[in-house]
Amino acid sequence: MCGRFALFHDAASLTNHVPIERVAVSLQPRYNIAPTQAVAAVLCLPEEPGRTLDVLQWGLVPFWAKDARMGSRMINARAETAAEKPAYRAAFKRRRCLLPASGYYEWKKQPHGKTPHYFSMADGRPFSMAGLWEEWNSPDGELLHTCSILTTEASPGVAPIHHRMPIILDADAQLRWLTTDPENRTQLQDMLKPYLRDDLRAHPVSTQMNAAAWDDPSCIEPVLG
Repeated sequence: MCGRFALFHDAASLTNHVPIERVAVSLQPRYNIAPTQAVAAVLCLPEEPGRTLDVLQWGLVPFWAKDARMGSRMINARAETAAEKPAYRAAFKRRRCLLPASGYYEWKKQPHGKTPHYFSMADGRPFSMAGLWEEWNSPDGELLHTCSILTTEASPGVAPIHHRMPIILDADAQLRWLTTDPENRTQLQDMLKPYLRDDLRAHPVSTQMNAAAWDDPSCIEPVLG
């Protein structure tokens, strides 16, 4: 799974690596983004031309949900089954998104407890995780935009730390994920594979990561394993 991530690159830096044509949000550096919080996302909106960097709430609330609290349990969607699950299949067809990140965190089980590890690209560049987003109308008329991160089985390099990982899309796949015809299920599923390149790095970080309120550059600093 992916339960925390970071995004401290600014919009100008992101546009060099992520297919963004319009920026509709002011980004602030974040080092410990937690479920139910606001996250930056690249969307193709019907009312806007091109690809827009906007904000979603992390934790997808299906359009048919009776209660928005359902989203807190739906921060991740399994790539292997998302196209068929009632909560995700509509979004899989029509509302795919990119979730830019500077890095993400995963916890390794060890005899003394779980140790958080920070994953990032060796050259420090940002990357995109494949996501799904949804619109939900509350009983009082509020329109809520929410999202989930798609995950898959871990690559050989990630597996010693955790058995799952987010779908990390390369430059070509980013645009295809947003624009592929929803009827082409095979092409969409082919993009949802473990990241196998050797430029993804990981190091242990402080257990203070367990506190969502802790959000500063020290979050990503290495500690002794």
